[in-house]
Amino acid sequence: MSRRIDVIATTISGSVRDWGKTREIAPLFQKHGEYGVAVHAVDTHRDARSKACELVRSGCRILISAGGSGTFNSVVEGCYDSGIEPAAVTLGFLRKGSADLIGKVLGMPDEIEEAVKVFVDSIRADKVVPCDVLLGSSEEGDVPARHFVGYGGAEVFGEIPHYTENRFIKYYKGYLGQLFGDLGPFFIGTNLAILGRFFTRRGRGRYGWEISVDDQVVAQGRYQAMILVNGDLGPDLPFAKDVPLGSGNFYLFTIADKGSIHLYRQLKHAWDSTILEDPKRWGFESYRIMHHLVLRPKTSDPFPVNMDGSALMCRKSARIEIFGRIRLLSR
Repeated sequence: MSRRIDVIATTISGSVRDWGKTREIAPLFQKHGEYGVAVHAVDTHRDARSKACELVRSGCRILISAGGSGTFNSVVEGCYDSGIEPAAVTLGFLRKGSADLIGKVLGMPDEIEEAVKVFVDSIRADKVVPCDVLLGSSEEGDVPARHFVGYGGAEVFGEIPHYTENRFIKYYKGYLGQLFGDLGPFFIGTNLAILGRFFTRRGRGRYGWEISVDDQVVAQGRYQAMILVNGDLGPDLPFAKDVPLGSGNFYLFTIADKGSIHLYRQLKHAWDSTILEDPKRWGFESYRIMHHLVLRPKTSDPFPVNMDGSALMCRKSARIEIFGRIRLLSR
């Protein structure tokens, strides 16, 4: 049985090997009997968002993002731009990028031929999981609010997109991904963000934060990293274990500022999840948010908040809340 399936693919995302996946998508779907597949190649996340909006308005109800997390979240934004209830659209994540955490959690293979077979089987059996969509906004300024799923954060996590998300950098990300795997660009970006703190005014005098959860101030202090997650994003970000993506709440994890000399050790223990064994020693705290989170720095300067791979520049405070729910194809 053939049906309409639209695929939005970014031309440059992921490793060099991933760049060639786009031309294989339609023939592989046809091999499995799905002839109503249209592949729409786009160059930027902005184009992906615009194309998703156009396709959903024209009647598309099965939409697959072929790229990384930035492409996927742009497609999610486009669904909201369309004015059609996003829950009416079934979304897929074809892994063709770096740090494809949502795609990995959904069980989507990295090899294109196997991935298309999984998509065909999942579409035909309507294998989907619900996923909460977060909305991030700035208290002041004219920066539009942004929908996203997956992970986000501030401090080091907020600064990573500066080093990983622009047209030129996507070329070196391709080679890093080829050499070091999916997380290569993410870890290089993390290291550059840490080094950048040593050579800027931010690095010489980090500001404190006030954290409010559901209208209650729960913490004040200085932090090296603040990490947001929808739920369990797998072993590459092993904090909210066994929490479904559609649980109806989300989580903030903070790593306290214990001095730059301790930061690498703190992050090392975070990546391998051993930070959970002795959280007090490593300055690790966790917060469950039922409705909304407000991050308020003690500075008037704008600050970046990571929205799963792209930065939202906020002023005065950042607010993150659950805005809706989408359906994701799952293995």
